Amino acid sequence: VQLQASGGGLVQPGGSLTLSCTASGSIFSINRMGWYRQAPGKQRELVATIASGGSTNYADSVKGRFTISRDNTKKTEYLQMNSLKPEDTAVYYCRAEVYGMDYWGKGTLVTVSS
Repeated sequence: VQLQASGGGLVQPGGSLTLSCTASGSIFSINRMGWYRQAPGKQRELVATIASGGSTNYADSVKGRFTISRDNTKKTEYLQMNSLKPEDTAVYYCRAEVYGMDYWGKGTLVTVSS
């Protein structure tokens, strides 16, 4: 199983970005998927998760600004990020639970700066 994340980049404060992460390999179904981030000098933290049935969970710092979604037919999850702040700057990692094992993407850098 491999996860490929994309969509990062440089955006001004208040702007928007959408990240996507696609799983490949011999996968019949994916359980929970999620996004995590790691800012320079900080530990990796949870951003949002989404279960196979669609229930979601968000970090307090992104509630109301970020939306996680998934397309099970495409084995892809998304993170719509609005009203971005400089403190959202980080490497964003996608994660997927497949057959009881966790898989991680390599990360995509999001920089929020004017």
